[in-house]
Amino acid sequence: MVSNNIPTVKLGIIAVSRDCFPIALSTQRRENIVKEYKGEIFNCQTTVENEADMNKAVEEVKAAGCNALVVFLGNFGPETPETLIAKKFDGPCMFVAAAEGDGDMINGRGDAYCGMLNCSYNLGMRHLKGFIPAYPVGTANEIAKMIEDFIPVARVILGLKGLKIITFGPRPQDFFACNAPIKGLYELGVEIEENSELDLLVSYREHANDPRIADVCEDMRKEMGEGKYYEELLARMAQFELTLLDWAEAHKGDRQYVAFADKCWPAFPSQFGFEPCYVNSRLVSRGIPVACEVDIYGALSEYIGMCASDDTVTLLDINNSTPQYIYDEDIVPKYGQKYSLTDTFMGFHCGNTPSCKMCSNRAIKFQLIQNRLLENGCTPDFTRGTLEGDIAASPVTFYRLQCDSEGNLRSYIAEGEVLDVPTRSFGGIGIFAIPEMGRFYRHVLIQKGYPHHGAVAFNHVGRILFDVFKYLGIKDVAYNQPKSLPYPTENPWA
Repeated sequence: MVSNNIPTVKLGIIAVSRDCFPIALSTQRRENIVKEYKGEIFNCQTTVENEADMNKAVEEVKAAGCNALVVFLGNFGPETPETLIAKKFDGPCMFVAAAEGDGDMINGRGDAYCGMLNCSYNLGMRHLKGFIPAYPVGTANEIAKMIEDFIPVARVILGLKGLKIITFGPRPQDFFACNAPIKGLYELGVEIEENSELDLLVSYREHANDPRIADVCEDMRKEMGEGKYYEELLARMAQFELTLLDWAEAHKGDRQYVAFADKCWPAFPSQFGFEPCYVNSRLVSRGIPVACEVDIYGALSEYIGMCASDDTVTLLDINNSTPQYIYDEDIVPKYGQKYSLTDTFMGFHCGNTPSCKMCSNRAIKFQLIQNRLLENGCTPDFTRGTLEGDIAASPVTFYRLQCDSEGNLRSYIAEGEVLDVPTRSFGGIGIFAIPEMGRFYRHVLIQKGYPHHGAVAFNHVGRILFDVFKYLGIKDVAYNQPKSLPYPTENPWA
């Protein structure tokens, strides 16, 4: 996904060397890594043996524009200078160590396997964060692969550091499940700006007759295709899109990136003249999440997923169970017994999913539930503006980072897929399959008090998200456990 709303990781590598080991072990092994790594990386020529070297090396990578670092223990390494790099450098640092195997086990043995223990211990004593891979010791080729895995983690960390979440309006009545203690945002380093719906309406009206509206309307026509939109709504929706984009630019402050969490009902459609869902879908497809129903942690989760997957995402209700007849008639003939009925569910929202992640039947339509509520089920007028259709088959990761009512950050991650099966329903909707979803639903989502909204990344990025949440210090990272691993609240005699 190309977007100026997520960071570009500019990576550097610094080798460290304990002064009683040959420095050539670190310098040559660093060169081997740079040669093996296929991406761009700044090769810092100062090898750190002491604190003076450390300051010099950090200044070099800063001057080169690096915002993330690989600290490489080519031998045992100097514990104090190498860990102070993480303190002096204002960005995520990965610590990795060299495996032996250069051929000389007398003068060519580096003992970095041992040094990594002292490095991690020193980081802990100094309360410094460092990203350490699952097995952080490797050859040049293996460390090059670790660096590739570090890139999306670094992108998330940098993104959160520069993120502001902008909200409009309080949550709708009876949607308090999407509670949002801002304490958790500040702990993550995320800023927030909370506004009234009236602020948004005033700004929207000020954008009437904006000369850019015509171009946005034409772009909407091209995106949807003939017969898939309401011509008379386009100018209103384009006006709203420009309102949000201009607000983001004007209100970033000292932050580089934004996400929105907006109130979309019940007052919005009658006052703006349309439902905002399609516009929301267009923004998230460009890297700017717009979470429904002022779901602040939903917007945060979406943004994290974008940075992790380098792709667009969506936010859906964990909505309804799959009917037995759809399972029998559509799922079993195509997927056999791969999934049980309770492994499946339908994820739904009114129409915020990007059109590029939907089947060809997608179109701008009206919100049936809001039409019942606000227009008495009559011919839809201002309840039009949703993006409806089945979500296309895809691997997915369903996840959420949430600050609970006690102020504790917690998260869940579950990988699965959107099935290539028609939903026979309305809205932006898909049939999801996640192994052991029924147990996960009961013993994680219900048991731990998660709201009905879940973020969706259109790829398997559970490993990346787990590393991100661990780096952020999230102690509770739940997942869909196999039957062989019961949940603490699961009845063993069930």
